[in-house]
Amino acid sequence: MKKKKREYQSSELVKSFARIYGFEHKLIAFDIKDFLEEYLDESLFKEIRSVNIENKCIVIKIDSPLLKHDFKMRKSFYLKKFQDKFGVEKFNDIQIL
Repeated sequence: MKKKKREYQSSELVKSFARIYGFEHKLIAFDIKDFLEEYLDESLFKEIRSVNIENKCIVIKIDSPLLKHDFKMRKSFYLKKFQDKFGVEKFNDIQIL
C-alpha cells in the first residue's frame, strides 16, 4: 500500500518535531536509557538516576558507588557501543556522576 502524501509514522512525526524544536538529543538520551535497561540487570538499572546529553557528552548519573566505578572502568566500551548505535558524530565522551 502506497503512503499518502501526509501519512506519516508516529515515530517519524516525533523525530521531526524534536528536530524542529531542538530537543532531538533528549530522544537519543531516552534511547540510551532503553539500551541500558536491556543491557543491565533490573537491580543495576534502578541505580541509574538519569541520562542526558550535553555538548556531545553523555552524562549518566548513578546512585550506586559500585556501579559508578564499573561504568568508569568500562567508559570506552560504553562510548563505542553508543557511537556504533547512534553515530560517531553524536558523542565524543561519557561523564559518570
